[in-house]
Amino acid sequence: MTNTEERTLEVGLGARSYPIHIGAGTLARAGATVAGAGARRAVVVTNEIVASHWLAPLRASLDASGVASDVVTIADGEAHKNFATLESVVTRLLELRAERKTMIVALGGGIVGDIAGFAAAVYQRGMPFIQVPTTLLAQVDSSVGGKTGINHPLGKNMIGAFYQPRAVLIDTHCLSTLPRRELAAGLAEVIKYGAIRDAAFFAWLERSVDAMMAREPAALAHAIHESCRIKAEVVAADEREEGERALLNFGHTFGHAIENALGYGQWLHGEAVAAGMAVAARVSHRVGRLPKPDVDRIEALLARASLPTAAPALGFDRWKSLLARDKKVASGTVRYVLLDAIGKAVISADVGDDTLREFLV
Repeated sequence: MTNTEERTLEVGLGARSYPIHIGAGTLARAGATVAGAGARRAVVVTNEIVASHWLAPLRASLDASGVASDVVTIADGEAHKNFATLESVVTRLLELRAERKTMIVALGGGIVGDIAGFAAAVYQRGMPFIQVPTTLLAQVDSSVGGKTGINHPLGKNMIGAFYQPRAVLIDTHCLSTLPRRELAAGLAEVIKYGAIRDAAFFAWLERSVDAMMAREPAALAHAIHESCRIKAEVVAADEREEGERALLNFGHTFGHAIENALGYGQWLHGEAVAAGMAVAARVSHRVGRLPKPDVDRIEALLARASLPTAAPALGFDRWKSLLARDKKVASGTVRYVLLDAIGKAVISADVGDDTLREFLV
């Protein structure tokens, strides 16, 4: 990928505010970012696949800024986002005698970021960390906002903490080694932002999806910037998901159920979210909210991004059991993120079983 102009956003959270740097070659900022935060030592958490591409330049940046570094490598895949992996990271931190001022650097996709961030939150009751996301999905979603955590056999992301990074360094060069399936999965989250909050951005995505799938740098940089801009605005307004931030879960209630039922890792997170968004759009139309042409536009854009638009057959009773474990359940009632229009999301508990049965089998 060719160079693109670096852009910077801020997640405005008072004393916990932090920058998001987006551009080609941003990885080279890591050393200065760690040193600028007052840390002279870093522990990089990554996996073998990412390390083979991006660990050497990251460590070179740290070394150039006088930051000593160690590396903790975890297994790749959603199936390993669990207590055992978290324990292995914490154990290595203890073996390395990491201190409270040691900086954790999360180098990888969403799984690496979630586990490294959770370890940072709980080790010695909190140590600083930065996010260096290497997948599109992590760059536009999981690296921003401070959600960290692990999965449980009974539910996805049910164990974790809100813990904000000191900075997010998004290097668009990293997308050059990303498999096409992973690129498409990241586009699901990009599409989500347009669907819930920005109709103009959604229309731009309709015009630009082919360019993004072809990895055109300018298109990807704009999509990442706009996605992060939207998420930063929402997180600044509702850091702990007590209201507006729940809208970012459009498609996730159904998507998390798919991941849990099929076994973590069978469907990529973005693939499950894409199918979940298609279901949520159809439900939104069925309950009288979303016009049918908008449903068609959402399904068409997902399909053009090589994403699924149909949920797997799990059996309705199984669906109900899984949906009941969603984090948006309140007083025993499942609340769904629906659409009134492209660009306008709402939370509604007014979805009956008869409606769900039309779309979940």
